Amino acid sequence: MKDIDKYQVWTAIITPMNDDGSVDYESFEKLLREQDAVGNAVTILGSTGEALNIDHSEREQIIKFACGLNLNIPLMAGVGGTNLKAQLAWIDYLNKMDIDAYLLVVPLYAKPGIHGQYEWFKALLDSAKKPCMLYNVPGRTAKKLEIETVKMLSGQPNFWAIKEASGSEEEFSKYREAAPKAKMMSGDDLMLPKFAKLGAEGVVSVASNVWPNAVKIYADQCLRKSFSSEELWENAIEALFAASNPIPAKAILYKLGKIKSPELRLPLSSKDMQGLDSLLSLNDKILQWEKANS
Repeated sequence: MKDIDKYQVWTAIITPMNDDGSVDYESFEKLLREQDAVGNAVTILGSTGEALNIDHSEREQIIKFACGLNLNIPLMAGVGGTNLKAQLAWIDYLNKMDIDAYLLVVPLYAKPGIHGQYEWFKALLDSAKKPCMLYNVPGRTAKKLEIETVKMLSGQPNFWAIKEASGSEEEFSKYREAAPKAKMMSGDDLMLPKFAKLGAEGVVSVASNVWPNAVKIYADQCLRKSFSSEELWENAIEALFAASNPIPAKAILYKLGKIKSPELRLPLSSKDMQGLDSLLSLNDKILQWEKANS
């Protein structure tokens, strides 16, 4: 097992597609090796990876492919949905693979309460053989990770970390208090400077798909409390979320020649990206900033 605690950046990696919608494994390998070279850990098949739009057999193949690359960085796999039996079967598969951690999101659509969330997460944590990161992202799940649920789970051996993506400093502090031994990670690139002041130890990043080394420097500066380029990074991150994630990330990666196609799985569509001029301009500025801060 790799030392998962030493990584400040976990890249929520995209799943590149060919024009016909099939997985582009050639580009996927290039992206993973780029993260490996920089030293960012990787989260596979999260929401950025369009996991819910990918068939089960394809998800298995994606995991098998990534594990077969023998990367030096740790890999975390996303676990999400609403059917507990299906998620337990998915964890059973992941337990047999060279995966280092799991990302467990609040169940989608169902809007479970404190006890429903507790029983759900307890079942997954009990089944897992790897450390687990609980993921709060109410903008996607329509329900926040309940503070009382976190307290009830705080002693579970596989409860390793929390990914907080509500955008609330108050909520971040509440989670930290509810599970003081859990590693706190920002689930939002934009919030890292603020969350770092409250005890965040890193970020699960979308931006590092596009700027892997720059985000590593950005995270290090935030965590050392030496970051002072707020306006540039705010503009860049906002441009990267001008449409639903990962539409802009795929669009610019395609434009930069890092993937073969900006294709996504429906209901996401590259046609919802209205223009790249602003993002490309900010890309140049981020690369200049990276050079100046390396």
